[in-house]
Amino acid sequence: MSVVVSDASALIALEHIGQLALLERLFATVLIPPAVARETAAGATRPTWIHERPLAQPLGSQVLRASLGPGESEAISLALETHADLLIVDDRPARRLAQALGIPIIGTLGVLFAAKRKGIITAVRPHIDALLAADFRAAPDLVERILTDAGESE
Repeated sequence: MSVVVSDASALIALEHIGQLALLERLFATVLIPPAVARETAAGATRPTWIHERPLAQPLGSQVLRASLGPGESEAISLALETHADLLIVDDRPARRLAQALGIPIIGTLGVLFAAKRKGIITAVRPHIDALLAADFRAAPDLVERILTDAGESE
């Protein structure tokens, strides 16, 4: 089974549009560090397939916090500690750092694209439109590339 770690952004965004379960269907289990658990708690009950995992080396995430937020820092640290197969993260600086560290990444839009490719959803456009309507920030060229790759460009 692959190890997948997530930052808060995708969890929050997908929950907001009612599509959090896509992660379970794609990955079965998702690990989150304590900072992400705090950022996503908001009184909600966490699905059983999202597992909070404490950091073995918390100092590593504190070093990363100089340039990233606590959730991104801990998610990258957890991905390194667990030798994750994939890190779900949207924040551009966090994505760059993860890639520089050799961590494979995917963002929220990539999750939607993967769900369509696997036949879990029939279209990405309505979900992207819902995200954008909810103030989800995504570069227009990225949105267009995802729509084109999904066969849904205009």
